Amino acid sequence: MHSTVIPDEKETLRLLLDIARTLDKHVELRSSLSPLFSLLEVRAGLVRGMVTLLERSTGVLKIEEANGLSADEKGRGTYRLGEGLIGRVFETGLPVVVPDLSKEPRFLNKAGMRSKEDLAGVACYCFPLLSGGSVIGTLSAERRLPGEQQDEWMQWDQNLLEQVASIIADSAKLRERIQEEQFRLRQELQKNDTAEGAIPLSSLRTVHSGSSIIGTSTCMQKVYELIAQVAPSNATVLITGESGTGKELVAQEIHRLSRRADKPYIPINCAALPESVIESELFGHEKGAFTGAVAQRKGRFELAHRGTLFLDEIGDLSPQVQVKLLRVLQEREIERVGGDRPIKVDVRLIAATNRKLEQEVKAGRFREDLYYRLNVFPIHVPPLRERKSDIVLLADYFVEKYAEKNGKLIKRISSPTLDLLTSYHWPGNVRELENCIERAVILSTDMVIHSYHLPPSLQSALSTNTEPTTTLDAALSRLEKELIVEALKITSGNMAAAARRLGITERQIGLRVHHYGINWRMYRSTKM
Repeated sequence: MHSTVIPDEKETLRLLLDIARTLDKHVELRSSLSPLFSLLEVRAGLVRGMVTLLERSTGVLKIEEANGLSADEKGRGTYRLGEGLIGRVFETGLPVVVPDLSKEPRFLNKAGMRSKEDLAGVACYCFPLLSGGSVIGTLSAERRLPGEQQDEWMQWDQNLLEQVASIIADSAKLRERIQEEQFRLRQELQKNDTAEGAIPLSSLRTVHSGSSIIGTSTCMQKVYELIAQVAPSNATVLITGESGTGKELVAQEIHRLSRRADKPYIPINCAALPESVIESELFGHEKGAFTGAVAQRKGRFELAHRGTLFLDEIGDLSPQVQVKLLRVLQEREIERVGGDRPIKVDVRLIAATNRKLEQEVKAGRFREDLYYRLNVFPIHVPPLRERKSDIVLLADYFVEKYAEKNGKLIKRISSPTLDLLTSYHWPGNVRELENCIERAVILSTDMVIHSYHLPPSLQSALSTNTEPTTTLDAALSRLEKELIVEALKITSGNMAAAARRLGITERQIGLRVHHYGINWRMYRSTKM
């Protein structure tokens, strides 16, 4: 919670530095605004932060991000010249300060109206985002003024928000110039790379822009390249990789960059459905086809018509369903369960599996002809242990995601934590990393992810102060003595039998018994 005392110059500078770092941390401006508003609320006590940006095509201001508004309200929120407080700042290019919103009903936000009682004593500030003398947007925020030092608080708020508005405007302008340069480069690359049917290099950039896949490692760059090459075609794609590597994200990216992007994307997990219903799910059924089929139902193939169907864990399909799927791939038509007429379908198929289908084919568990039908364009997603350089990027992304989801402010990941994350072998891949970070965000109480917030499986001897307190020779000697004593107990003190049990000679066991001072006679049976 913010202090009731007006922050001094040093604390104000720290806040401005953290705001600048927050904006620099994110590629997209919108994704940086929510944590920025959290900083203003937690560290400065300013609430209901809102940034609007000029939409050049329409000439109106559109809400880029607003603290406390739903996604639907943000999407509908626009302001024109002179409309409300924001429209007035947009029109004049001058800041507006309203000391008490309850006395200025004409300045109430149209998105989320509030009563006069709620607004009594609430000051509202709105500053223009200026770039090159032009207004490109606005920054607004509110504070319920304390009973004392109202004038001092308002002056501090204005000084702070004026500087924050300047930082946001510079950041927005920089991103706009970068986008313009990227567009120019894409145009040039398309001219040079479209000859002889080549895939434009700009497509490789597009994979990163708007993509949910994160990673800059060499092996991931190869995956991006394959995605960009196959996406514009209608080829069937087989995505392989261990569980948790992000195979479904690759499928989504192929669809996003394909010519079918505006058509349906239908995913289905073949392993999650029992064999008795998988056929109906894929191909649909007619009314009365089986008990419980009270109405006709379209299957996933029909729902994905002219779009993309993603079959996850295809290696778990039964032999009977494999036969029917092969026919669909060959004939491009289906028959509903209980139906008697074929239905033509235009579907781009993407399949994924964590099994080695070549071995499944050799073992007779997967049809060879179906495997070759699916394996037209294979893409292998590498495990996380082979892309260690991406771990920090992924961890940072998941911290931001779950901090926002849980309403927490996380400023950094400690260095010991990063060391543990990068040294772990990640058998569960990206999914395991995501779960670990979600847990750590929930446990954090000081805006920092520490190593002790990670699960025990990630901890090292050093981080938990459980380093070995003995030497290797001492540990081996103790183990050797225990094994000899155990063998003597089992053989009732019979040295020859104990030696045979341990795989050594009688002379060797005699020397060791003498060396360790073992009284072998005490293990002899009293029964003769």
